[in-house]
Amino acid sequence: MTDLLQLLVSGLASGSIYGALALAIVFVFRSTGVVNFSQGELAMISTFVTLGLYKAGAPLVIAIIGSMVISFVLGAAIERVLIRPVQGRSEHAPSIITLGLFLGLSGIAGWIWGLDPETFPGMFPERSLEVGSVRLSYTSLGIIAVLLATVAVLYVFFERTRLGLMMKAAASNPATSRLAGVPVSRLLMCGWGVASAVGALAGALIAQSVYVSPSMMVAVIIYALAAAALGGLSSPVGAVVGGWIIGVAEAVVSDRVGFIGGDLKIVVPLVIIFAVLLVKPTGLFGAKEVSRV
Repeated sequence: MTDLLQLLVSGLASGSIYGALALAIVFVFRSTGVVNFSQGELAMISTFVTLGLYKAGAPLVIAIIGSMVISFVLGAAIERVLIRPVQGRSEHAPSIITLGLFLGLSGIAGWIWGLDPETFPGMFPERSLEVGSVRLSYTSLGIIAVLLATVAVLYVFFERTRLGLMMKAAASNPATSRLAGVPVSRLLMCGWGVASAVGALAGALIAQSVYVSPSMMVAVIIYALAAAALGGLSSPVGAVVGGWIIGVAEAVVSDRVGFIGGDLKIVVPLVIIFAVLLVKPTGLFGAKEVSRV
C-alpha cells in the first residue's frame, strides 16, 4: 500500500507537469479555436528567455514575469503574422502552420542557445515532507499549487470577465461576433499572447524536473496534448484532471505491468484516450456544441 501511495504521488507530480502545458493548449483553443501543436516549443523558447534573464541578474520570479511579458508579445506576433493570413481559408491551415513552428522553433533555439542542456534554478525548497510513510517533495507540491492557482485564474477570466466572454464568443462564432461589435481580430491576437504567457509559466514549472534544452518539450507536448484531449479541449479543469489521470496511470502501469515498463509507457495515454473518447467524444469535461438550424 505504501508503494502504491508513493506511485500515486509521483503520478500526480508528473501529471501536473503535463497539465501545466495542457492549460496553454486549452487557452489557445478556447480563445481562437486552433489546436496549437507548437505550444511546447514556444514554452521552451520562453524557458530559455527566463534562464537568460536570471543569469543577467534578475530574481527568478522577476525573470519568469519578464519572460511571460516577452512571450505575450511573441504569441501575439505569431497570430498576426502567421496565423491570421490563413485563418478562414482552410479549417486545418492554422494547425498546419503550428506544426511548421514546432519544427522550426527547435532549430532556432539550437542555433541561438546551443544543444548542451542547462540546469534551471529551483523555484521551491529541495526538501521533502513526510506524511506517514509517503514522501512529498516541496517541488511537486509547489507545482501542483501553482497549477491549481492558474486554473482558478483562467476559470474566473473566461467565465466572469467581459474580455474572457468576448474571447469565447469570437472563437465560437467570429462572423456573428463581428456583427455584434466584438473586435474579433484583436481578441484572437490577445488570446495567442495570453496562451504564450501561460506557456512561459508552464515552461518554468516543467524545467524544475528536466534540463533546459531545445528538445526539453518533445515528450512533454505529447502528454500535454493527450491531457487536453482527454479532459476536453475547452476545459481548463479538464486539462489538469486529464494530466493527473495520465500521470498516475503511467506511473502505476509502468511499475506494476512488467511487459510495459519504461519503454512502452508512452502507449498508456493513447489507450486511455481511446477508451474515454469512445464513450465521451468531447472529453471528460468538454461540452457538446449546439447549433441552431
